[in-house]
Amino acid sequence: MTTPMRTVRIIALTAVSVLIALALVARLGVWDAMFPSPPPSYGAVMVKPFTLVDQRGQKVTEHDMLGRPAVVFFGFTYCPEVCPTTLADITSWIGELGPEANRLGFYFVTVDPGRDTPEELNKYLSSFDPRIRGLTGTAADIDAVAKAFGIYYKRIEIEGGGYTMDHTSSILLLDASGRFAGTITYQEAKDVAVAKLKRLAEQGAPAA
Repeated sequence: MTTPMRTVRIIALTAVSVLIALALVARLGVWDAMFPSPPPSYGAVMVKPFTLVDQRGQKVTEHDMLGRPAVVFFGFTYCPEVCPTTLADITSWIGELGPEANRLGFYFVTVDPGRDTPEELNKYLSSFDPRIRGLTGTAADIDAVAKAFGIYYKRIEIEGGGYTMDHTSSILLLDASGRFAGTITYQEAKDVAVAKLKRLAEQGAPAA
């Protein structure tokens, strides 16, 4: 039989556990809250050799992503909520940044290359700021880039046919040398996100 004192103790311990979990989400973001692998350490090299294609059919390599800080989000065009919400947020932040936004590179990398052809990416991204560059490629190419960036993604079969994709929802921030500089979590407060992007833009290009 559970005594009133024991019940109170259980409730208190549960409340503490919830608060600790919320604190971790606030500090480390959705990345750590949802997936077992930790985010990269600050300064870790993220941009490694790759060859992908953008929404206009142009080849994109790691050299295109280097030279200025970058904002990188992994998702897919059939995403029902997280991806369109995040891309709309990025579009809003770009507007808030004004000319400073041109000091940053913005990338949307698909985790569903089987469906997200350059043509599909082009149609999808036409609803957002044109400075967001969509990237796709072969399944092997995407997998290699996702692993280099520490991105989780997984195909989930849907009952009755079809599939969706589970994936990391945090946005990666990289310095101009392609090193990890932080994250913006899903639906992070606009003022906080914009402040992070301003700090990133101020870093500029690396010293020669």
